[in-house]
Amino acid sequence: MSSKIIKIVITGGPCGGKSTAMNRIQTYFTELGYRVLFVSETATELISGGVAPWTCGSNVDYQACHIRLLCEKEKIFVQAARSMKDEKILIVCDRGAMDSKAYMAPEEFAQMVSDMNTSEVGLRDNYDAVFHLVTAAKGAEEFYTTSNNSARTETPEQAAVIDDRIISAWTGHPHLRIIANSADFENKMNRLIREICSFLGEPEPYEIERKYLIEYPDIEFLRSLDNCRKVEIIQTYLRSDGGDMVRLRQRGADGSYIYFRTVKHLISGMKCIEHEERLSKDEYLSMLMNADTTKRQIRKDRYCLAYKNQYFEIDVYPFWNDKAIAEIELSSEDDEIIFPDYIKIIKEVTEDLSYKNSALAKTAEQTSV
Repeated sequence: MSSKIIKIVITGGPCGGKSTAMNRIQTYFTELGYRVLFVSETATELISGGVAPWTCGSNVDYQACHIRLLCEKEKIFVQAARSMKDEKILIVCDRGAMDSKAYMAPEEFAQMVSDMNTSEVGLRDNYDAVFHLVTAAKGAEEFYTTSNNSARTETPEQAAVIDDRIISAWTGHPHLRIIANSADFENKMNRLIREICSFLGEPEPYEIERKYLIEYPDIEFLRSLDNCRKVEIIQTYLRSDGGDMVRLRQRGADGSYIYFRTVKHLISGMKCIEHEERLSKDEYLSMLMNADTTKRQIRKDRYCLAYKNQYFEIDVYPFWNDKAIAEIELSSEDDEIIFPDYIKIIKEVTEDLSYKNSALAKTAEQTSV
């Protein structure tokens, strides 16, 4: 039996609770039967060793060293994981490649990515999920400190700005979760564990989602936001013998894409059991041969929006010019949703089957909706 290897990122603003989180993850998921591997924070290693933005020729020189070392470390951990006999392996990265973007000008980051012969999508979506722990400087200021990390030098004000920039850098990832400061630190850690469990499918891979029909958004305004990223999606439905929905998805931007196969089993209008696997391009192209020819491919532009520690997905379809769909995944069916004022809700359609992508993919539906 081959191992199931999952690679996640724990990131966040300075003093967000990552060190404590790593200990909790180790204990909790080891007890669930995972082999837990940790990729240590590269910035702390480099700065503690004398390699820092202020010792290198420039910040760009430092960030280039940082991201190359980080990527090599992750490759080694994945290589090691593939040699292990454990059934379930969880690789936990203490920060990931996109964190560097928060400390660079956009054009500097773009040039560095080009020099590495990769793409932003390739770096960002190389992880299965991203969990952002909000800095204590936003909502828990009395607990913000620099004393527990010699590489941390930011003031609370600077930490809050960096926190926003890190969220912006990761926006666009298909599985980004933002863990805000709540009633107390213990509650924050418990929520992180619940979110990781939900993603891993422990005990069941539930997806809790609410969906809204909205007025057609101001696309140029969305594109101007630092906390919003456009993603191009092509979705193809496959033939299925049972009642489950099976789909393929190509997802990315600017010619750089990743591929998924997803099986969904509906539990209720808001909740379903979801199994998702990443595919190679060749696997994706091979599976396309089993496409359900009674349904069209769905092509849409998705605008991923981070707002008030929530993660919205706004889907804009080419066959609508007056409306769109906004979705949000929740950790609980009772979670409160705070919409930005530029999302104009027409109505909730979570349980309206006619607004499911599988329904929109039917030829007759697309031409008449």
